Amino acid sequence: MEIALKIVLVIFAIGLIGVVLLQKGKSAGLSGAITGGAEHLFGKQKARGLDLFLQRLTIILAVGFFVLSLVVSYFVQQ
Repeated sequence: MEIALKIVLVIFAIGLIGVVLLQKGKSAGLSGAITGGAEHLFGKQKARGLDLFLQRLTIILAVGFFVLSLVVSYFVQQ
């Protein structure tokens, strides 16, 4: 059981790394830092289509990775 959980944990880790690398950057230097705050303030949504899917998939994989890490550490302690 412990080995199976570790394999799933590695799959989640590789998936999380891949999804994070597929996402676009949030800013483009200094101009992105200045306009990024204004867009956030006025509610302009940049996340559409694939970007929104990748954001949600990142959250799901991160939560799964965190939970699996706790479960694997629990089984290793016993």
